[in-house]
Amino acid sequence: MEKLNIGIILGSTRQGRVSPQVGKWVKEIADKRGDANYEIVDIAEFKLPFFGEGTGKEFGLIAWSEKISSLDGFVFIVQEYNHSITGSLKNALDSVRDEWNNKAAGIVSYGSTGGARAAEHLRGILGELLVADVRVHPTLSIFTDFKNFTTFKPADLHLINVNAMLDQTIAWSGALKNLR
Repeated sequence: MEKLNIGIILGSTRQGRVSPQVGKWVKEIADKRGDANYEIVDIAEFKLPFFGEGTGKEFGLIAWSEKISSLDGFVFIVQEYNHSITGSLKNALDSVRDEWNNKAAGIVSYGSTGGARAAEHLRGILGELLVADVRVHPTLSIFTDFKNFTTFKPADLHLINVNAMLDQTIAWSGALKNLR
């Protein structure tokens, strides 16, 4: 059976963001499993126009649509800003629609409360886009998993949850591939 393609989506575009560190960590864990093709998808690289302001013909929007279409599932790296997801992630989610349908997603979040409020907001959005989000949800604390709030130093205990989240994401992504 052909391996699934799973995108690890970095949910922030801000200067000085730590999502690339978290995404790299998740990818290193995922790659050791050998059960799928994992890749980092950085929304900052796509230079997406704000939803409703583009013509739909912008290179970044076309490339974004093609990237999301090529993936069977996702792991969202979500940081909590003002009790929700970032505007750039919301814009990226809204920029395409059908490309998300009938796929699965895991969430890894971080923030002062582990990013739990942002993850809950994301779950509602994913449901509307017909993305099945999985139950296991690793939450990282900016107080204990980041040195000086900038250098990612995760506790070993998170490995169990990341692997369980990946197990569920792979299972659901494979099952939903039959619907597409």
